[in-house]
Amino acid sequence: RSTCGADVIERHAGGTMEYRIREPFTKEKLEPLRAGDTVFLTGTIYTARDAAHKRLIEMIENQEPLPFEVKDAVIYYVGPTPEKPGNPIGAAGPTTSYRMDAYAPTLLDLGETAMIGKGQRSQEVKDAAIRNGAVYFAAIGGAGALMAQKVKSAEIVAFEDLGPEAVRRLQVEDFPVTVVLDSAGGDLYQEGRAAYLESRK
Repeated sequence: RSTCGADVIERHAGGTMEYRIREPFTKEKLEPLRAGDTVFLTGTIYTARDAAHKRLIEMIENQEPLPFEVKDAVIYYVGPTPEKPGNPIGAAGPTTSYRMDAYAPTLLDLGETAMIGKGQRSQEVKDAAIRNGAVYFAAIGGAGALMAQKVKSAEIVAFEDLGPEAVRRLQVEDFPVTVVLDSAGGDLYQEGRAAYLESRK
């Protein structure tokens, strides 16, 4: 596979690969990723859950400027717990992604390149990812403290009144995620299910 600026760490016998990708998180860097690959992200990502997504879409509909640049943005579906003294963020485990499905296609069409969450996505989100060359990553569910260790700084950039659901700009280092939906239409959940059924024959 061509890497297009993504650093290959390891190639696995089963065909999956490990990449280290630094911002900017452009479509060109994400293009070689395939469902099942492991990726370590370093750079800026933004947090937003459904309440924040609803407001972002309303701002778009009202033609208001957004609080961050959506083009090449990575949005992590998370509402972190309060940080402890000396830590930039509290536990930061992923939110179930389907709650963002109604809003995600609009942001993808505006240039968002990656989403991070957990669980399956709607066909509309899959289609938007393919249409825009974007990817959907799964974070490690149930490992909020581990994910928080990869966050080096955090600042609220919008909707502070939402508390944990405010939009935050995070600086992350080697943030571990797995590719679930790739820009070529690969779906780890479907492929994994098909492989399991095949193994049972």
